[in-house]
Amino acid sequence: MELFVAPSILSADFARLAEAAASVAGRPGTPGADWLHVDVMDNHFVPNLTLGLPVVKSIRAATEIPLDCHLMIEDPARWAPGYAEAGAHNVTFHAEATDDPAAVGRDLRKAGAKAGLALKPGTPLEPYLEILRDFDTLLVMTVEPGFGGQEFMAEVLPKVTEARRRVESGHLELRIEVDGGINADTIHAAAEAGADTFVAGSAVYNADDPAKAVAALRELAARR
Repeated sequence: MELFVAPSILSADFARLAEAAASVAGRPGTPGADWLHVDVMDNHFVPNLTLGLPVVKSIRAATEIPLDCHLMIEDPARWAPGYAEAGAHNVTFHAEATDDPAAVGRDLRKAGAKAGLALKPGTPLEPYLEILRDFDTLLVMTVEPGFGGQEFMAEVLPKVTEARRRVESGHLELRIEVDGGINADTIHAAAEAGADTFVAGSAVYNADDPAKAVAALRELAARR
């Protein structure tokens, strides 16, 4: 199981997003970010407003790191395919935001992106098990979506473990991503539970060397 670290630019300086992307790119002796996590919030689905499609297009033009767009928005059926068409590698939307998540997942794949399904901490996994075949990524939120810097919620990790069990039984092929409060103190528990993709914001962008912070987190996850 290849482990991915996806730095979240929600914790970067919004006036220097191209530099933020460059700071987590790989260089000799320091493997960089696998994905660059971009949080899109509409101030409706969550009480915060961040980046939108024009900024995502600009980031895509500024980096070769695959973009992992996390859409915390209403009406993903209308808006999500545009992020795929803009060149995002993985586009994740929330199960709670649509009545037909499987259809949105299929539309994302048709538009050229990997499709991701996100679950809030309080949303159970079981109602969505049958449609996970329509997705490439399951994002389990380990904080309430909407703001960075929150404390990691270990109580949601059983969802990660159950998803990993399904993958290893041969029923599913998807990455299991965790987002929220991931740092040097929590990444081991998330990896032990079965996550293979880790979104980290302040743990990366508050470091003196963000690329080294990415490599250190990946190494800690690999010790599970």
